[in-house]
Amino acid sequence: MKTTDTLTGQTVIHVVQHLAPGGLESLALDLLAFSTPINQVMIVSLEGNKDQAIEKWPRLKPFANQILFLDKNPGVKLQTIMQLVKAFNQFKPDVVHTHHIGPLLYAGLAARLTSVPVRIHTEHDVWHLNNDKHVRLEKMALNVAKPQLVADANLVQDTLLSHFDYKNTSTIKNGVDCEKFRPGSMNVARAHFNLPQDKTLIGCAGRLETVKGHDLAIAALSYMPRSVHLAIAGNGSQLTQLKKMADQYDVSDRVTFLGLVDDMQRFYQALDLFCMPSRSEGFPLSPLEAQACNIRTAVTNVGASKETLCPKTGHLIRANDIHDMADVLFHMTCISVDANPRDFVLKHNNIRNMVKAYELLAVEAMPMGALA
Repeated sequence: MKTTDTLTGQTVIHVVQHLAPGGLESLALDLLAFSTPINQVMIVSLEGNKDQAIEKWPRLKPFANQILFLDKNPGVKLQTIMQLVKAFNQFKPDVVHTHHIGPLLYAGLAARLTSVPVRIHTEHDVWHLNNDKHVRLEKMALNVAKPQLVADANLVQDTLLSHFDYKNTSTIKNGVDCEKFRPGSMNVARAHFNLPQDKTLIGCAGRLETVKGHDLAIAALSYMPRSVHLAIAGNGSQLTQLKKMADQYDVSDRVTFLGLVDDMQRFYQALDLFCMPSRSEGFPLSPLEAQACNIRTAVTNVGASKETLCPKTGHLIRANDIHDMADVLFHMTCISVDANPRDFVLKHNNIRNMVKAYELLAVEAMPMGALA
């Protein structure tokens, strides 16, 4: 086995289903952006094309030469395996790192066919393993690809071990950029977004879709004092419905929809509290980003969300419970805490430590002599 003493540059290819704004996709992009400079890293997206992806997600533009799109159509496409085989033969990766079940099925097989020395698969959530078909498919894919299996949360690892008798399993928790997400001036941030300076401001962030639970936050707001306002960052199909709901609850003058926000660190800096009201999650990044900005945070108790909370400053909310959400958030507005949530994120969820952990895993799994 390789050790850190023999560390040399590696060619690493991450494979995702699609490259669009999202937690999993942001993580893959961070693994590229924060990789050790001697490594050559790229991302292959099974679906989509480069021009459209960059237009929808400008963050991709600086990495345009390091991303490849296969434009896969829905359904099972054997051609995709051959496209990946061709790409792997061209770039000769030392490591193929897959994210979620689709990439594992396609790229895992292609990596074995092209004798890629190290395969890593990260499981970002386990909701899909409630489906027996998915369990069978993943078991087959793991047996074929034989990757180092990584869970991004303790809950995810426990679930994987309950489904699969797979020895090469470990946990590497997701991280965020603590140099980008850092404390800043609340007044400046509120002025930037034209948010009220004299109100208690709770923020939510994420796609405006039912699963993210913004409707629950709006309903909970109606049970809190009128001095409490809500700012929501994100776009999605539920925008019109959410605005109607704010009218129905008579809180439209207390809810600000900011749309898609590019400088999310400034959004968090504007807040008194951050709330993630989701109905379903894996291991979410937004609570980590908010806490890295030293903003106290509350999350619904879904998926591995509670693993993202600073135990001294964070609070859990019962899922789908408007009244508990209102109670928890109001309680948080009334108390001060002599602790910094940023310290928790720096210790447990710094993106640079996460990247180092993945790089070390790849080096340790590398067969002797596989690297030049």
